[in-house]
Amino acid sequence: MSSKTLVRDVMSSDVAYVTVPGNRDEVLKVLKDRWVSGVPVVKGEEVVGMITRADLLRNPEEDQIAMLMTRNPYVISPQSTIVEAARSIFGHGIRRLPVVEKGKLVGIVTVADIVKAIADMGIEEPIARYVQRLVVVVWSETPLPVAGEIMEYADTHACPVIDSDLNLVGMVGDSDLIAASIIEDSVEMAEVASSPDMDEWTWESQRDTMIRYYAVSRITLKNIPVKQAMVPAITAIKSSKVSECASIMRQHKIDQIPVVSAHQKLVGMLTDRALLVAMIEHEWEKK
Repeated sequence: MSSKTLVRDVMSSDVAYVTVPGNRDEVLKVLKDRWVSGVPVVKGEEVVGMITRADLLRNPEEDQIAMLMTRNPYVISPQSTIVEAARSIFGHGIRRLPVVEKGKLVGIVTVADIVKAIADMGIEEPIARYVQRLVVVVWSETPLPVAGEIMEYADTHACPVIDSDLNLVGMVGDSDLIAASIIEDSVEMAEVASSPDMDEWTWESQRDTMIRYYAVSRITLKNIPVKQAMVPAITAIKSSKVSECASIMRQHKIDQIPVVSAHQKLVGMLTDRALLVAMIEHEWEKK
């Protein structure tokens, strides 16, 4: 792989998408079945929008895809380079680009796709200047329900875990919370005014806005310390190389890596988006 690699060489051709007209339930089914958090919206063969879980949560009372989606989405050609794709993704604050050729959806390229390419580019620059210093962390003894709330308020799906000596001892993410949770199914009648079910695991606040009988799945986080739910952290140091860290993300299917000192003190996080910036700057410096 190189900076001249084309989007067509890294994109996914098997694209999950929804069509208009359509409704919220159709979007949720595709997101759940395909394990993705956002998809293009197609009318005929034309890409007319993008829709993500965040769009659904921001508009809990709206049901129609046409009203929920982001219109006129950014798209890219399969003939564009991955550097051009990275610039568009980073510059517009998005995580995926529909790939369009002759007005037709032919693929999708994501941050993860570009990170996989970066892993093979041999970028030897240290990651030091790309490390994010502002990080939400939780203490290893924090009760799991409290950690869940912290992650919810911070709008993050994973947090480093530190012990009483301030050493990094693990990571805890959404999947770890779910794995250490109790899920109860029931049928109820209630009046609730908030967002609808996002998937089979539903926070107490996410319900349809109406009075009716409906099946619900409640997730209850066990009252255990975070250390019993966390997983070992895969770490890097400031002198780790850009492509080396991209390879770690690719291998472990993660989008961020805790960066530690020689004494295992957390000094920041390296995100997949930071690696996109590293590739863009590497290409610029070569000119």
